[in-house]
Amino acid sequence: MEQHRTHTPQRRQPSQVRSAPPGGLGEGRSAVTVTVAPPVAGRAAGSRPGGAGPLAQALRRFPNPRLTGIGAGLFAALVMFLLACVDRLLFGGSEIVYGLLFLPVSALTALWVRPADLVTAPIIVPIAFAVGVIPVAGGTGGFGGHTMAVVTALAVHAGWLYGGTLVAGLIATVRKVRQMRERQRHLVRADRAARRPRA
Repeated sequence: MEQHRTHTPQRRQPSQVRSAPPGGLGEGRSAVTVTVAPPVAGRAAGSRPGGAGPLAQALRRFPNPRLTGIGAGLFAALVMFLLACVDRLLFGGSEIVYGLLFLPVSALTALWVRPADLVTAPIIVPIAFAVGVIPVAGGTGGFGGHTMAVVTALAVHAGWLYGGTLVAGLIATVRKVRQMRERQRHLVRADRAARRPRA
């Protein structure tokens, strides 16, 4: 008399593959189970062929604030004044060191100002240069002597002033062109979506 065995159907896992000998399974023979290791879930994005490299990840982690025109002006002036004080303490007020520090500050100012105030970037950086040159210029004889020293420093080191202003102007121009192109692409996509026939 045959007895029907009742068993609960089990779900076969996709990671297990059962293989049997060519002659079939007989008494005393068991199936061979091959387990396939699952892919590693914690693989970093940079190790994949199409993943972002370490340089791109570092640039994404770099701060990218959006300052108004007044905020960017205050940032540039304050940073240049502090750098000028450090330059006076460590290097005796070297104009070359001050000019070299002025270039990256001009670039950051043009990068961090918001798109609506891009036109103010080439105007902000010369003012920041004039504010920061006060500790470096020195001068004696009261207010008049300090004023003449600042004017002289601005005239003598106008090359750094023009260089930083040019850097800020170029970066602002590139950002403005990219903004206009992105706006044009958006308008083209919106126009194509509007002309697309309804289903």
